[in-house]
Amino acid sequence: MKIRTNFSLQTLNSLNVPANTPEIFFPTNLEELSELPQSKTAKSYILGEGTNTLFCEKSAPVIIKPSLVGIEVSENEAFFLISAACAENWHDFVLFCVNNGMYGLENLALIPGSVGAAPVQNIGAYGVEVGDFIERITWFDFASQKLSDFSKTDCQFGYRNSLFKQALSGRGIITHVHFALPKAWQAVDSYQGLNEIDSPITPQAIMAKVMQLRQAKLPEPKQLPNAGSFFKNPVVTADFFNKLQKKYPSMPFYKQTNGAIKLAAGWLIEQAGLKGFREAGVGVHEKQALVLINYEGRTGQEVVDFACFIQDKVRSKFNINLDPEVRFIGSDGLTDITSLGIKK
Repeated sequence: MKIRTNFSLQTLNSLNVPANTPEIFFPTNLEELSELPQSKTAKSYILGEGTNTLFCEKSAPVIIKPSLVGIEVSENEAFFLISAACAENWHDFVLFCVNNGMYGLENLALIPGSVGAAPVQNIGAYGVEVGDFIERITWFDFASQKLSDFSKTDCQFGYRNSLFKQALSGRGIITHVHFALPKAWQAVDSYQGLNEIDSPITPQAIMAKVMQLRQAKLPEPKQLPNAGSFFKNPVVTADFFNKLQKKYPSMPFYKQTNGAIKLAAGWLIEQAGLKGFREAGVGVHEKQALVLINYEGRTGQEVVDFACFIQDKVRSKFNINLDPEVRFIGSDGLTDITSLGIKK
């Protein structure tokens, strides 16, 4: 297994913050996973492509960067059954599915990151969440050194949430994600922007439109270092929303099945006057206010401070708390955001 010591992580996180790990492991198969010392895994962080990670301190914990690859396809009468290893690039996997006539994930094109990280955050975009299409997850447990499977129900998928982000965080590695894509495809095209697609509505047309929309407003991390959507879209009660809508009638909103209302965090940040705002080398993107840019390779703590500033401005104007979507990593591993100055 490939192991490196005193390793710089600056090129392995899309925010381009400087951080060093005392040791990083690159397991490529199940045998190498079993070779990981439990003394090291106890306070380690599992790193995918680093697109949703903020190293808040210059010293990072031990890093495990799984490098398992491979895709297997089978089918039954109703579904295409696709198993993908954790280190497969997510967008490349979506392209693989669509190009091979297996549809359902096209709305999730161009989301950065790896296949293994997708269920942790239950990534979603344009009316679709990855959990909608996951049949089960294969998991390597550090303590037992064994593989086990979690059904879709077991995974406890929620809005940008899952079992792997909560109870199982840091306790093992997702090795494979198993998808069930229905052969009876149904378009999800009611989301703003997708409803402009000309007939006929096809998976290819939806994917092309999603890519066009994302490329128009989301910067390429290699050009402008960012972690995509920095904050979650807040969900509020219907009563709170009704009062807010009277003051801001043009405010975008999305009704939830439970009666709650999801608001657009980017719109809130923009209305707080922060779209394009920049301070000390960190700023809000000029086209999409939900994206924070680390223009000058500033430290993780400086990015945290800027995020706190945004959060305070939005809370002051709307009485709404913005919860970060990005995962915060301190020197000992995943860190409670409250200890870094960001209020839940």
